[in-house]
Amino acid sequence: MAGLDPTTPLPTDIVVHQQSKVLELAFSDGARFRIPFELMRVYSPSAEVQGHGPGQETLQTGKREVSIVAVQQVGHYALQPLFSDGHESGLFTWAYLYELGRDQDRLMREYEARLAAAGLDRDAPMPAKAAGGHSHGGGCASH
Repeated sequence: MAGLDPTTPLPTDIVVHQQSKVLELAFSDGARFRIPFELMRVYSPSAEVQGHGPGQETLQTGKREVSIVAVQQVGHYALQPLFSDGHESGLFTWAYLYELGRDQDRLMREYEARLAAAGLDRDAPMPAKAAGGHSHGGGCASH
């Protein structure tokens, strides 16, 4: 990473609310957001979720009840949450968290529209990985 964008507001307070399943963030510009864990999980910036290029995203389902088990700060630019379903490869930069918070209503509508288009709902279990499909294990260059 080349460095922080000086125009990105920085977090001044971060609280993980386990019971309500939201990450509460206050930023240096005065903005405050309560980002649902589910939204963070389905929009994780990881290669596992986003794929390795446009159109390769993996639609996430069954994440309504996901929790954040632990959060690690990465340098001075990101958080890396460990979700209760084992997902931990997403680095959420301050700018990305700000965007998720600011745009969460639109992002949730888009997510629900993608689910509907696929004939799924938020609580559908994730499909099993296809045999012979790409694994995102140790050999994945984007990790």
